[in-house]
Amino acid sequence: MMRTAMAMAIVLGTAALAAAQDNPMVAAIKAQHAMVKGNLVKSAAKVAEADYAFKPTPEVRSFGELVGHVANANYMICSTAIGEKSPAPGNIEKTVTGKAALEKALGESLAYCETAIGKLTAANVHEEIKFFTGPTPRLAVFAFNNSHNMEHYGNMVTYMRLKGIVPPSSEGR
Repeated sequence: MMRTAMAMAIVLGTAALAAAQDNPMVAAIKAQHAMVKGNLVKSAAKVAEADYAFKPTPEVRSFGELVGHVANANYMICSTAIGEKSPAPGNIEKTVTGKAALEKALGESLAYCETAIGKLTAANVHEEIKFFTGPTPRLAVFAFNNSHNMEHYGNMVTYMRLKGIVPPSSEGR
């Protein structure tokens, strides 16, 4: 009887552990977030304080405003995905200035999204939530955030290239 109970405990424990593992889609969202997070954080660090005011043309955001915009969007999108009120400390793009403060805000927003992504479960990953594009599966909201971050990393690459800075994703080539 004891052997049977022990065997059942091992089987059930293994099944529970397997169920707790990320499904491939969640793992992909986490990996994409980690990749773009690294590029965004490194970009913010590489650009000099004086170049945070740089605008390629007068009608676009400055590099610093771009960093603030990404931070705002991270809070808005990731909080929506998990049904929380955004913890953003106001409009970062319009109120936070200076390289150090913007780097901090960006890092904190990315960490918030990482925590939010960690709340995905097999039970909630496909739930449709209210998003500005309409009813959207929770997982797709995180995918949207990753694509938004990549879009603006692409903007940052242009700003860096115009200033003679090699972007993080091109280092070592």
